[in-house]
Amino acid sequence: MNDPVGGGRTTGFPDPRSRSVAVLLTAVVAFGPVSTDLYLPSLPAMVEAFGTTVSRAQLTLSMFMAGFAIGMLIYGPLADRFGRRPVLIGGVSVYVLASLACLMAESIDGLIAARFFQALGACCGPVIGRAVVRDIYDRKESARMLSAMASAMALAPAIAPIIGGGLFTLFGWRANFVLLALFGVGVLAAAWRLLGETSRHKDPGATQPGRVLVTFAMLLRSRVFLGYTLVVAFGFAGLFSFISGSSFVLIDVLGLAPALFGFAFMAVIVGYILGAFSGGRLSGRIGLDRLIMGGCVLTMVAGGAAAVLAWAGVQSVAALVPFISVFFFGTAWIIPLGTAGAMSPFPHVAGAASSLLGFIQMTIGATAGYLVGALHDGSTRTLTTIMALMGVCALGMSVALVRRAPARAA
Repeated sequence: MNDPVGGGRTTGFPDPRSRSVAVLLTAVVAFGPVSTDLYLPSLPAMVEAFGTTVSRAQLTLSMFMAGFAIGMLIYGPLADRFGRRPVLIGGVSVYVLASLACLMAESIDGLIAARFFQALGACCGPVIGRAVVRDIYDRKESARMLSAMASAMALAPAIAPIIGGGLFTLFGWRANFVLLALFGVGVLAAAWRLLGETSRHKDPGATQPGRVLVTFAMLLRSRVFLGYTLVVAFGFAGLFSFISGSSFVLIDVLGLAPALFGFAFMAVIVGYILGAFSGGRLSGRIGLDRLIMGGCVLTMVAGGAAAVLAWAGVQSVAALVPFISVFFFGTAWIIPLGTAGAMSPFPHVAGAASSLLGFIQMTIGATAGYLVGALHDGSTRTLTTIMALMGVCALGMSVALVRRAPARAA
């Protein structure tokens, strides 16, 4: 095979910098949001269908995030040893099978278990997607590419709840998992046809437990990696807090019909799309670190304002959605740019770096999502307070670690 990096071609496959491969990478990175957001309008009805509680139904989200986090630690070393292509194909195959298991679940416990395995398959997407981007592009190009992918990817969670609400209204909650299985089949076919191998640093010892631990320890000792990763993780945790609690807050607390939920959710996602679009354009002129700091300030201020209104007893869509949209705008500066900053110094262990970043991100995100469900009090107070706290933590990590880190590699 010819060198796939730097504009070359892998025999029989498109150029890895081509638009078709960029669309595929966007789709695989979107596995997580598509798999969570599509069935959000169905969650309140699933509580009734399974005769369970809000907090237990939310475990289908939190357990998905837990499986996502665990899988992150697996796929990175596998991708560094065997390459990106075979690991992606294997992971997507697991996702398709687990989506069918979700479709056939007869109890909330069965659905929770199936969601865990669905996440184990889905998490190959962002791990491999980020590693492929790092294989092909340098630090600045990676930031622009990840921002462009984030902007395009945000269309999925913008549209998914609307589609999910329509499917639920017409056919019931199981129809959502039919669509997820079909989505997985489509991505699997596209990956088989379009994605050649992009890794130039296959390491036969990458999956040895000792080597994995040494690599992870090296990454955690890096102020650059740890700083960017924690900023990304807390920004994502605030975002996931809303994703986890949005259906209960908007439908049960604020009285939106399930069919209208997706449109309120879209208004929030528009904030993310605008943030990702502007972040990709501004990063080259303003710099990653300044934009990330600005994103952290936006999340803290927007989350804090929503929390103040909630504790003042103002409970309405108008008092929540605009502030959450600004919060999402800020996270769209934080997540893709912080990911590029964390991974750029480590091209030889890009898979492991992507894994550990994802594990930390999903663990903190799942914890925040669990707290939103466990502490839900029938108002918007819990959701907005946790989001505000995540914004404060992201800003704190940006000041304490990112700004004081040594000069970064290009």
